[in-house]
Amino acid sequence: MGGTLGIHELWLFILSGLLLNVTPGPDTAYIIGRSVQLGWRGGAAAALGISCGCLVHVFGAAIGLSALLMASSAAFAVVKMAGAAYLLFSGVQMLLSRPRPVAEAAAEAGGTSLRRVFWQGALTNVLNPKVALFFLAFLPQFVAVDSPHKALAFLTLGLIFICSGTLWCFGVAAFAAKAAGRIRQSAGAIAWVNRLLGGMFVYLGVRVAMMDTR
Repeated sequence: MGGTLGIHELWLFILSGLLLNVTPGPDTAYIIGRSVQLGWRGGAAAALGISCGCLVHVFGAAIGLSALLMASSAAFAVVKMAGAAYLLFSGVQMLLSRPRPVAEAAAEAGGTSLRRVFWQGALTNVLNPKVALFFLAFLPQFVAVDSPHKALAFLTLGLIFICSGTLWCFGVAAFAAKAAGRIRQSAGAIAWVNRLLGGMFVYLGVRVAMMDTR
């Protein structure tokens, strides 16, 4: 399969992907924060949202949208500012949230809140041009230049990367949720988690707004 698609050194790709996935970063921090706040289901929803956002970028790399972002400064600027605005808005919302009774905070584990967590994770990735550029730079290293099926090869590698990353994130969510059981009993602690997540979103929004294609 790999030879037919022009994929080479698949073992190195898998190993590199695992190392990249286990390296702590903003996505891991978001999953841990939601796991502490909402338990395993919240962390899993965050992980699935992030994975779906990555999937959009994999399809984008396969059909050339990521290359367009790199080649067109106008397209890059539009996506960049949209992503920065979303991150800043979400972060300020979290920072301004008020502490609530434990029962009410626990009720956030319902479907509506989980949908919000999912879409926040997905949109954070979809609207981050840096993720698009990462896949554009990473995936082609393992596909032969003369491959007649580059798009399919990109999709295959992207799915392998996302599947392994999702499994790792599920493990992170389970561990964080179990370790943070006592924290979730405190409305004040949950409020602080909200503020930490809000601060992270604001920080990411500023970083996205200031990045360039180089």
